[in-house]
Amino acid sequence: MLNVDISNLWGEYTLNDLLALEKETLAAWQTLTQGKGPGSDYLGWMKLPVFEETAEMTRIRAAARRIRENSDIFVVVGIGGSYLGPRAAIELVQGQNHNLRGKDPQIFFAGNNLSTRAWQELCAMLEGKNFSINIISKSGTTTEPAIATRALKWMLERKYGADEAKKRIFVTTDPEKGALRQMAREEGYETFVIPPDVGGRYSVLTAVGLLPMAVAGMDISEVMFGAASAQRDMAALSFENPAWLYAAARNLCYRRGKKIEILTSYEPSFKLMGGWWQQLFGESEGKDGKGVFPFSLEFTADLHSMGQMIQQGERSLFETVVRFAPPRKKTMIEMDWKDLDGLNYLEGKSLDFVEEQAFLGTLAAHTDGGVPVILIQNDEVCDRTLGELFYFFELSCGISAYMLGVNPFNQPGVEFYKRNMFQLLGKPGYTN
Repeated sequence: MLNVDISNLWGEYTLNDLLALEKETLAAWQTLTQGKGPGSDYLGWMKLPVFEETAEMTRIRAAARRIRENSDIFVVVGIGGSYLGPRAAIELVQGQNHNLRGKDPQIFFAGNNLSTRAWQELCAMLEGKNFSINIISKSGTTTEPAIATRALKWMLERKYGADEAKKRIFVTTDPEKGALRQMAREEGYETFVIPPDVGGRYSVLTAVGLLPMAVAGMDISEVMFGAASAQRDMAALSFENPAWLYAAARNLCYRRGKKIEILTSYEPSFKLMGGWWQQLFGESEGKDGKGVFPFSLEFTADLHSMGQMIQQGERSLFETVVRFAPPRKKTMIEMDWKDLDGLNYLEGKSLDFVEEQAFLGTLAAHTDGGVPVILIQNDEVCDRTLGELFYFFELSCGISAYMLGVNPFNQPGVEFYKRNMFQLLGKPGYTN
């Protein structure tokens, strides 16, 4: 089971400081779980974790099998949670280089930017390859994925003909309404559901995340089992609940002037999970002039770029480190008789041992330098651990946002840039 360790906060804070937040944490938990707070019509994500396979999951598996059989490339079209969730999941479990293995379809992501260079690069990758696409959007009118959808749909129809192209287009959208639902009905695409009561940044355990995961060769039943186990285990009404502890600890840091949270892991494959976490907490908490600023780094790589700032910059930050149990297979450091690199003192040591000492040395340096550190400790990286971690962060975020006094499930500020962009583009209804 996932565990939260706050022992490295005690140099800055006391146990009494934490206990003073217990009633407030309970109240936020009750507001969330009893649906009493603002945004309570978007609590559907709490009903998603299941131990038994659902009919939707069975359909997802069947679609994934067909895609894996007839496609060299699978393009996932989406932005925000529709992009970050699936990509984070695949990269954490399958690795950053999963597209180079050759045994599974390559998975690329489109519709998450407006870069001409990125689009032309994708087109070059698709040239001469069999491919299928998954369009993920509740509305179907968000600018970035809508542009990619239009172009990819045309490419498929030109390559395979209209009838065959339909078999290669999979839509994940609202069950009843929206332009994308209408398109799917009219064209006859196979569809999967984003429940109306699940917001985009909380949607990774719907078909939004599960279909790309299944195409990547992951076991979605194990992912859901991990999430369901987390939901069961994180029902305790005390700080024995890791979600309670994390939410309270980060609010304690925030109220003592720590306005920036650095999330880091020593696994390069965690990088996109950091991006998913940034959106989850940034959109959920950053409103009404409040909110911890979420910022993700990769250790040890970023210790050679941002380590100086963390160690001796303004003391306005705290750190959350996500740790995983080491893999069962060890990689050992061998002896070199010349020893020109001076590494023979590590002969016979495992790479995990070296990484652990780097972590411990960094932990001591940062806490000594006035940076409180929260540890999130997990089992070895796998499908089940992934599901547990997703649900833990979602639950913690809901509690933390209600403790902060904001609605965790809206994002009114996002619309401002869109309105300005639409005016500049001359979109009907937005011109002056």
